[in-house]
Amino acid sequence: MIKILFSALVILTGMQVKAQTADEVIDKYVEAMGGKEKLAALKSVKMSGSMSVQGTDITLTITKAHMTGMRVDMEIMGSSNYQVANTKEGWVFMPVMGMGSPQQMDEDQFKSAASQFDVQGALFNAKEKGNTVEMVGKEKVDGAEAYNMKVTYQNGKTGNFFIDTKTNRLIKTSSKTTVQGQEMDMETSFSDYKQNTDGYWFAYTTTNMQGTITFDKIESNVKVDEAIFKN
Repeated sequence: MIKILFSALVILTGMQVKAQTADEVIDKYVEAMGGKEKLAALKSVKMSGSMSVQGTDITLTITKAHMTGMRVDMEIMGSSNYQVANTKEGWVFMPVMGMGSPQQMDEDQFKSAASQFDVQGALFNAKEKGNTVEMVGKEKVDGAEAYNMKVTYQNGKTGNFFIDTKTNRLIKTSSKTTVQGQEMDMETSFSDYKQNTDGYWFAYTTTNMQGTITFDKIESNVKVDEAIFKN
């Protein structure tokens, strides 16, 4: 009888561990985001929103083409600013900070930008994209229990993705970035998930060290001229 109970306990423990493997969590995440076919069909996004930084209102538009490039346009105090990156290089032009001409991103900035080209999400088809995903464990994120997944991108950049154990949606990412020669922790929280007109799920509110961005419109599979990703 004791052997039977022990065997049952071993089986149960094995099942619990299996339910928390990286592949299992990714499958649940993909399903929560609309399923494999839906995500595989996502090729571009255009996100329009606003944020306030130290009392200054900023209007921004983020345009991404899957694995091709990203452009962030910001209207700040009457000036047009941008960050742009493609598969080869990235540029920053911030006249609001006194820049008279665009400056090329350093290697770390460029790697951080390139890791955001994936509009389908780094966890989706991770192996095919050259990403490695490891299960770190569970932890609390703003009161919610979340799976901590470590992602190592093909370019060597790493980041942690936190998936809510109840909703199976991404609620936070964390990574390290270099700003003015100093390494800093970069965290972004995601909330207010809604479906857009094409039926894709997006977080309409994101918060990072710079402030909270509220998106009022997110378009999917829009036509994108790749020239906008060049300086």
